[in-house]
Amino acid sequence: MSELQIYNTLTRRKEPFQPIEPGHVRMYVCGMTVYDYCHLGHARVLVAFDVIVRYLRAHGYTVDYVRNITDIDDKILERARQNGESIDALTERMIEAMHEDERALGILPPDREPRATRHVDDITAMIGVLIDKGYAYRADNGDVYYRVRRFDHYGRLNNRDPDQMRAGARVEVDTAKEDPLDFVLWKAARADEPSWSSPWGEGRPGWHIECSAMSTCCLGDTFDIHGGGPDLTFPHHENEIAQSEAATGQPYVNTWMHAGALRVNQEKMSKSLGNFFTIRDVLQSHDPEVVRYLLVASHYRTPINYAPDTLDEARRSLERFYNALDGVESVAGAVTGDWAARFHAAMADDFNTPEALAVLFDLVRELNRAQREGRSAEAGALAFELRRLGAILGLLEREPAEFLNAGMADELPLAESDINALIEARNAARRNRDFAEADRIRDELAEQGIVLKDSREGTRWFIEH
Repeated sequence: MSELQIYNTLTRRKEPFQPIEPGHVRMYVCGMTVYDYCHLGHARVLVAFDVIVRYLRAHGYTVDYVRNITDIDDKILERARQNGESIDALTERMIEAMHEDERALGILPPDREPRATRHVDDITAMIGVLIDKGYAYRADNGDVYYRVRRFDHYGRLNNRDPDQMRAGARVEVDTAKEDPLDFVLWKAARADEPSWSSPWGEGRPGWHIECSAMSTCCLGDTFDIHGGGPDLTFPHHENEIAQSEAATGQPYVNTWMHAGALRVNQEKMSKSLGNFFTIRDVLQSHDPEVVRYLLVASHYRTPINYAPDTLDEARRSLERFYNALDGVESVAGAVTGDWAARFHAAMADDFNTPEALAVLFDLVRELNRAQREGRSAEAGALAFELRRLGAILGLLEREPAEFLNAGMADELPLAESDINALIEARNAARRNRDFAEADRIRDELAEQGIVLKDSREGTRWFIEH
């Protein structure tokens, strides 16, 4: 296989990927803050890193994939108060909903899914080390803060100079701080909020320290890949680096990866604009594999636009694949062409899924040609190869008829029994060599948007979208 190259946000260039331990990748991705249902922006990140993990494993690596859950946070506390439910009830309900959404989109579960509330001892231990080393301090209000200017390399992930940073929209302003740039590690307990014991009194963790503690606890002081959404580079990931490297004295992460933003009709998704969609909202009216295909069809680092026409295009692309597979028995065998080599060369170039899909479209054309020319054994081997490579992207793992007829009950212009009766009448006409009548029936069904496909196994039908 081609040498794997990954774009590193930290160095701003593609680099050859060499894991710390040969053949073993340790990877951490920032997960959800579970106060609400996952939205399309979350789907973008979840699918992007699912494809990356799938490919790393296909490339021969053993992957230890960790994706955390933030289950204590200001937003969680506020939403629980609004709902009149306990923190635990809210977070458990949202975690189960998140897992349902992931399963629907074909997202494999991480190997480990640590929760912040189950790592409070690790969090307080790391804060204690930072205080002992002079990187953190307890303020008069009982909170514990990190001294940003004490860390020499602060800002390097985002190419920012701390001296040019000012307290503002992305920096907390608090008179208890020594410096406006300092950020909270431990929040002193407030009335009617859950809290845990610590050397600095009752309280709860700040958001940034949670990921530093959970990632190093699960993967060690230094690990291979850290990923997340486009909005996390600053301040979250910048703060993670400062905390972790100050505490351990070791480099935190070798390769930083960030998915591109998702836009809706070319605008930023926001509730105020009325273009905010949860995953489950979208899946009520769209096939999950179509949504996944849309997310896979763009390079993981590029912005992606979600709109009705992009979904229609994604559906048509998947139909081309499934139509080619329909009626072909997939059997492992030798194939002509360098499909796998080209596919892996594309994916090894910073997980270039658009180029990998282009290879699969070329493969579809060859599969269709083999079927037309009656090369059934080769067609079966090409279909097997198409499915095998598609599965690395989390696609083409269903039976063709299941996808092609998905949701057809709401679209059928005729009762299914009537369609089957017309197909049987057409088959009878063909057996009697009454090809004019057979063609008439096919045309009658085509006018209703029902497409027939003949094969050695019989005649199948599906709705033309």
